[in-house]
Amino acid sequence: MRTLLILLAAPLIAQAQVPGLTLEQLPRPTMPPGERGPVVPAQVERWRQEAKALEYGDGVKRDEVAAAKLYCRAARYGDAEAQYSLGWMLTNARGIQRNDAEAAHLFAAAAEQGMEQAQNMLDRMGGTPLGDPPPCLRPPETDPPVAVAPAPPPSRGVKPALSLWATLPLPASAPPAIVNYVKLVAPEYQLSPALVLAVMAQESNFDPLAESPKRAQGLMQLIPETAARFNVVRLRDPSQNIRGGMAYLRWLLAYFEGDVQLALAAYNAGEKAVDRYLGVPPYAETRMYVRRIMASVGGQRLHPFDAKVTEPSPMLQRVKAAMQAIQSR
Repeated sequence: MRTLLILLAAPLIAQAQVPGLTLEQLPRPTMPPGERGPVVPAQVERWRQEAKALEYGDGVKRDEVAAAKLYCRAARYGDAEAQYSLGWMLTNARGIQRNDAEAAHLFAAAAEQGMEQAQNMLDRMGGTPLGDPPPCLRPPETDPPVAVAPAPPPSRGVKPALSLWATLPLPASAPPAIVNYVKLVAPEYQLSPALVLAVMAQESNFDPLAESPKRAQGLMQLIPETAARFNVVRLRDPSQNIRGGMAYLRWLLAYFEGDVQLALAAYNAGEKAVDRYLGVPPYAETRMYVRRIMASVGGQRLHPFDAKVTEPSPMLQRVKAAMQAIQSR
């Protein structure tokens, strides 16, 4: 891990590397263009490795600006090491202009994925970053845009059609007893059994005794805070656990106005993270989690929701406004 002494000395080093330039005159890398197709984890790792070689001149000519751009690409797809490395370059003006505000966001994203040295850097900078995340942490252009559905008219009640969802196959590994219970209870929560079982398969693989390092428990992998929020008293009770997970899914679908991708990202990372990053957070685990479940439900982006459950996320209006501004150019 790079020490604080190196951190403090690095701006002087950066000046020495670029003779005749002040710190303010160092280049600022532009945002790299969006990708043109699906990006797999192996590609993200290659970007990070190429960036590291360029940053240190390992086998190639040193080029900090090119390194920063590659770190940026990888950071957007959830690579914690790339997020940390780009934050370090920005904090230390390592061949690029110093930007502590952006660096703090990058350290926070890496820390949220469990990177201890990133948390240490964030603590030294004063903790929680302020403002919106920088472009290198925004959802990639290859992510589907927010796809929201209108709320059902109050006069008609909440009996949305689930015909598309009803045709989806259920996980082959799901035990019959669990399938029957979900089919029985899901209508109470205005949920498709296919969605509930897809989440359950990813969360616990239908193991009622499953427990994660983050204290998530049971079939729907509820953490104690979420369990309390949705009135689950006995986390190990399969019935209570499933009902608690369904209640949370119903709430998330209402909060994100039926956008399944955002609801899934929030189930994994929390709705506050989705709001803060204006979409699927830049966490490798969350991006893979969403990708797998979306594949298992046939890519269905919209699910009927009960608009009376909660007010919609304020982030949705911001995203819609940004999309409209782009389309109007």
